[in-house]
Order: sequence, then C-alpha cells, then structure tokens
Amino acid sequence: MPRPDPGDGTRSIGDYTLLAPLGEGGMGVVHLARRSDGQRVALKVLRPHVVGDDETRARLAREVGSLRRVRSRWVAEIIDADPWAPVPYIATRYVPGLSLHDEVAREGPVRGDDLAWLARCLLEGIAAVHEAGVLHRDVKPSNVLMEGRTPVLIDFGLARVTDDPKLTQTGWLLGTPGYLAPEVLYGDEPTRAVDVHAWAATVAYAATGRPPYGRGPSMAVMDRARRGEHDLTGVPSPLREVLDAALSPEPERRPSVTRLLAWLRGQGPAPVGRPAARSGMPVPPVPPPVPQPVETMPISLFTEGAGEALDAETRLETQVDTRLEPLPWEAPADGPARPGVGERARRFTLLLGSAAAAAAGLAAYPCAALAVLLVLVWLLRTGSLVASGMGDRRRLRGAKWYDGPRLVLGAPWDLLRSLPSTALLGLWAFGLAVAAMLLCYAVAAPLGVTLPIAGAVLVGSLWCGPGGSRLRSPVTRAVRPLSHGVRGWLITMCVIAALAGLLGGLAARGADWLPAGGPPFSGLAG
Repeated sequence: MPRPDPGDGTRSIGDYTLLAPLGEGGMGVVHLARRSDGQRVALKVLRPHVVGDDETRARLAREVGSLRRVRSRWVAEIIDADPWAPVPYIATRYVPGLSLHDEVAREGPVRGDDLAWLARCLLEGIAAVHEAGVLHRDVKPSNVLMEGRTPVLIDFGLARVTDDPKLTQTGWLLGTPGYLAPEVLYGDEPTRAVDVHAWAATVAYAATGRPPYGRGPSMAVMDRARRGEHDLTGVPSPLREVLDAALSPEPERRPSVTRLLAWLRGQGPAPVGRPAARSGMPVPPVPPPVPQPVETMPISLFTEGAGEALDAETRLETQVDTRLEPLPWEAPADGPARPGVGERARRFTLLLGSAAAAAAGLAAYPCAALAVLLVLVWLLRTGSLVASGMGDRRRLRGAKWYDGPRLVLGAPWDLLRSLPSTALLGLWAFGLAVAAMLLCYAVAAPLGVTLPIAGAVLVGSLWCGPGGSRLRSPVTRAVRPLSHGVRGWLITMCVIAALAGLLGGLAARGADWLPAGGPPFSGLAG
C-alpha cells in the first residue's frame, strides 16, 4: 500500500484529526489537530524526503528524545512524536496567538512593561532550552508566538537532521539572515552565544519594529551582521547598551544567558560586555569558553504563519497580568512604587469601588438593582461571547464584509445562547446571597447591615462564580485604560465614590423594595 502523503487530502494521522493548516515549510506542514482525547495540538507532518530512510528516522527519534527534556511555560514543548509512522509527525503544545513578527506589524513596537516582560520571558525560554542540553539556533520574531502578552518559543529548527548532506546540498540555509550569528556564517561550531545573539536581535525588532540589520538582499544583511553594523535607534537605555553587547560579532564578547538573566531579574549589573581597545591599548585576550555538550533542536516544527488559526475552545478568554519584577530601564510610573504596581493598585481600587457601589445599590433598591445587575451581566457575557467568536473567525479566514450584518442578525441568537449560563451564574450568586442573609438573621443583625453584606456577597459571587470569566473579561478591558493614568483614574474614582455615597445614603434611610410590596423575609425588618 502506498505511503499516505499529507498533501493529498489526508484528514487524520495516527490518533490526530487535522482541523486547519497553520503553515508550511521546507521540512513539512503544520496543522492544528485534535488528539483522540480532545486535546488540541500543533501537528508537524514531515515531508518524505526529510525522513526517507531508517537511518534518518533513527536519528530523528534520538533528537526527539532530547527535545522531550525541555519543559517551560515559555516553550511550546513536545507532546508526542512518531518518526516511524507511515506519515511521520511531531506534536507540540498549541499556542493560540499571532507571531511576534505579525503582532508588531499590526500593533506597532512593544513598549514599557510589555517590552520588559517579553525580553525576560523570551530569555527564560532560551535558558530552559539550554538547561536541557540543546540549542535553539533559530530564535527570531516569526518563531515567537504571543499568548496574550507572553512570548512562547516555537520552531525548534535547524536540527542535526538538517545537517544531512542530502538536505544541505539542496540549498538549506541553517539560520535566518539578520538573526543568524556571524560565527555560523564562518562555519564555526555553534555555541550558546548563537542564541544570545538571536535573542538580542529579536528583542530589538520588538522594541523598534524593524530588523536590527536592516532589510535587503540576504548577502547584504549577513555582511552587516558580520561587521556588527546594527541599528538600535529607539531602544530605551540601558537595554540598548545590553543589546549592543549581545549583538557583538565576536561570540566571546557577548554576555552569557546567566548574566543576562541576573540583570533582567534585578540581581546583577547591566552586562554591557568588555570595553573595546582605546588609544592603541590592547584588550587582554578573553579565554575561550569551555565547550559544553549541546545538541541542536531537531526538525523545523513551525513556519512564519504558525499560530494564526484560533478556535473558540482554545482561545484565552482573559489575559492574566503575570508580569515579573520590573526591568532596570523602566521609570517609575507612580511615585516611588515599583513599575506596574501602581497601575495594578489603581485597577484594583476601581474594581473594588464599583463593587461597593453595586452593593450599595442592592441595599437601597434590592429588587430593582438586582434586576438591573442581572441584565447587565447577561449583556456583558453575551458581548464577550460574541467578541471571542468574531475574533476566532477573523483569525481563521480574515475580515469579511458581512461580519457587521452577521453580528446584527445573530444578536438575538447570541442573547439566547448565553441565557442558560447567565441564569446558572445568577442562581449561584443569589443562593449565596440568601445564605448570607440567613446567617445575618441568625445573629440578629439589623436590616441595614444585612442588605449591604448580602449585596457584597452577590457581586463577588457573580464575579467569581461559574462562567464569571465572561464577565471579568469585558469589565477588565474597560477598567484597564481608566487605570493607566492617574488623572483618569482620579476622575473615575470620584464618580464611583459619589455614586456609592448617594446609594449608601439612600440605603441608610431604608430599603425601597419596589416593585415588590416589602422585604421577602419580613422577620429581618424587626
């Protein structure tokens, strides 16, 4: 029986069902696939000429064994592989998101906190690869997927399998011009300094929106890299000086991953490399680094277009703010507080103040406020559901002219579709609020105390209950820009405080149960 070809329309390979193509490269095609247990993966289907004989398959199996040691949240690790299958494949963690290359092209350069987070996370991923005894050798913007604001390394390319003469003689270039270290151009054995150079070039692209060695013919770009003629205009200092050292054409002058990580974590000085010779004074020779046993990553798993196809079941509904310590070049955003903390504190106070205003409204007008709050939750959850679905469709097949009409015509169905889960969330929160009221009744708390407590429990349950992520996502998106600057935050907080004070004053005068005739638990009034 002839061997199946992934290009002939095959829709399943082994335990995997192919869902959508993600990209194509010289070594194979990447698909979004579903495993038999329902897990979504990125499945690399290898071309026959890449693994055409048993010797190459055996070497590929050994290399995959090395890859399995890489485990990091910043690396799309190997999940499964079968080099001996009729159609050999490798499955990795599926990362929903655009590549850094496409993200910068669409949104512009990365700035401030996000640049700090990207530079550190990307290097943490490279360090995890090195700890497993392997080199990446192809770090570049198209091989970094953005999972929200967090970078994830993919495309463990340029493997020993690509050192096979059968491939290199066909025109393979073991690297990408502009991100390939100069010593590789000379034919030297790659070391960990290769990945340091590529990291610096990738961070420079993220910070400026342009390749550090410019554009043009590959030979011209590689010649600039060989001469160390990189352009870091627009990169903030002292990151600019650190990248300049990491882009040195001499690998022994580049700072190590350990030194870079120590600086990025705030645990060491800026690794700006050794000073150049001045006034004819020679620089003492740098002893060559002790060679360490390393392996190169096998097979090219992804291509530049990887990760653009999203699915509603795998798309992140919220982007968790998990930034690490600030980088040394970040200026304080709010007085003496460390960068990021002030903005997060303002965001928290906005959310807390809004919750207090909602609880005061529930204490002043229990029935009417409850109805308004549930309707608002219903609309927000529906909007979140519609927005995520629209984003998934656009990433899969692009923007279409009929997206707007489809959104309007589908609104009734979307409202109906989100109603059951909203009702479940409302019943959950209402049940907890009633339980809080009964506890207050058990301790003979007055109604003026019981209602605010029950209202606070209701609001907190809606926020944290089942399906609450669909509520948190739009509310967080609205609060985030309001808390970015101090002036906007103060104005918003004054409005919220005034509203909470007004509703609290009305609640102190006695609850208005309209349209109901009176409190549901009349015993609480006594």
